[in-house]
Amino acid sequence: VGCELEEKERFWSELDEVMESIPMGERVVIGADFNGHVGEGNTGDEEVMSKFGVKERNLEGQMVVDFAKRMDMGVVNTYFQKREEHRVTYKSGGRRTQVLGVSSGRRKEDKETWWWNEEVQDNIQRKRLAKKKWDMDRTEENRQEYKELQRRVKREVSKAKQKAYDELYTRLDTREGEKDLYRLARQRDRDGKDVQQVRVIKDRDGRVLTSEESVQRRWKEYFEELMNEENERGKRVEGVNSVEQKVDKIRKDEVRKALKRMKSGKAVGPDDIPVEVWKCLGEAAVEFVASLFNRVLESERMPEEWRRSVLVPIFKNKGDVQSCSNYRGIKLMSHTMKLWERVVEARLRKVVEICEQQYGFMPRKSTTDAIFALRILMEKYRDGQRELHCVFVDLEKAYDRVPREELWYCMKKSGVAEKYVRVVQDMYERSRTVVRCAVGQTEEFKVEVGLHQGSALSAFLFAVVMDQLSEEVRQESPWTMMFADDIVICSESREQV
Repeated sequence: VGCELEEKERFWSELDEVMESIPMGERVVIGADFNGHVGEGNTGDEEVMSKFGVKERNLEGQMVVDFAKRMDMGVVNTYFQKREEHRVTYKSGGRRTQVLGVSSGRRKEDKETWWWNEEVQDNIQRKRLAKKKWDMDRTEENRQEYKELQRRVKREVSKAKQKAYDELYTRLDTREGEKDLYRLARQRDRDGKDVQQVRVIKDRDGRVLTSEESVQRRWKEYFEELMNEENERGKRVEGVNSVEQKVDKIRKDEVRKALKRMKSGKAVGPDDIPVEVWKCLGEAAVEFVASLFNRVLESERMPEEWRRSVLVPIFKNKGDVQSCSNYRGIKLMSHTMKLWERVVEARLRKVVEICEQQYGFMPRKSTTDAIFALRILMEKYRDGQRELHCVFVDLEKAYDRVPREELWYCMKKSGVAEKYVRVVQDMYERSRTVVRCAVGQTEEFKVEVGLHQGSALSAFLFAVVMDQLSEEVRQESPWTMMFADDIVICSESREQV
């Protein structure tokens, strides 16, 4: 404001030079006080702005719009309808104005640029300069120059694409190209499955369901059967001695450690309280949560709201996208409940000793360690020209089918105090969920079998179950390695495995 027109034009010229020095692949966001009104409505300028500007367009606003056109950008604060007090960012006396103009790069994510070359880049730079020249001085000569450069850019782009495609086809005729083609086909297939928008699924007989009501009923039917499936090991007949011992109160430092382990930005459960609430409240939250957890520990009863969850089907990226069996159900649970699970998990890990053969969800272990150990074992036997027989076992829907009675039995057998067993039992008592799919939410149903997918404690509980159930196998087989529910059993003879 108050600057001469020449000085303003010099500013925009220098800004153009800065923009042109930025590589095309970069995303650019500019936040500035341009003192410009781009105006309400966007007739003729739809490619760079929407209709939610302020007042009538002034000279400074026109310069912002022209700059956005030259640089293929957009005035983003015109794309959102807001109340007057939110649109106005500067008040002086009786004047109310929107002085903050923010432009954001609008390069499309799906825009293919793998064929790009320097000749195309040079011609586009010339075209931009010609456009800028025509905007400053709208003579017929400048317009013709700009139009000619536009046509030249199109020709160069066509040439560059044709050359790139020729090179691609030549490469696809080679052995390396076959691998690239297979990888490309898999990626295209995965990209084409917009799982969040799958609005039709198949029933148990393979018939396609199209109505919203039938789709919701099918999702409920599938997960209700899966999470309440009877199991022959569901009722344990043999008993195990309980471990009765004093349990200390929850300390504030335990809550702090659990809070640090909780990740921010995660989807909330039915109570709509994110963990960020507790993190932002600081020490006051730690004291309150510790007191709450001690009441839960003493009473062995958690709030009823924590028993509810929302189950979201996640496609496994394999098989028929319309088949419910190709989805994994992830539960969105109360973040405060998951914080409580973190505290309990930390205590259980100090008591329970998991076998060395379990590589899943254990500190300082990963699937890389298991793969490395298996490769070394195979190489040793190959070098010694001896036979090694391996059986790989992948348990189907293992989390969802763990019998609750089996879980309590394995916890007690692992030396977990009876108090903690009852606390974990309470976590699973009267649990209910709904399925959230593309056509809405299903009716609520109870869950009486399996571990909670998406729970902070479930991974460790599953490791406890697998540790006890595989004890006999580990004793009889020389080598057994596990990563959660993936198991490999190795021996020198086929009969042993």
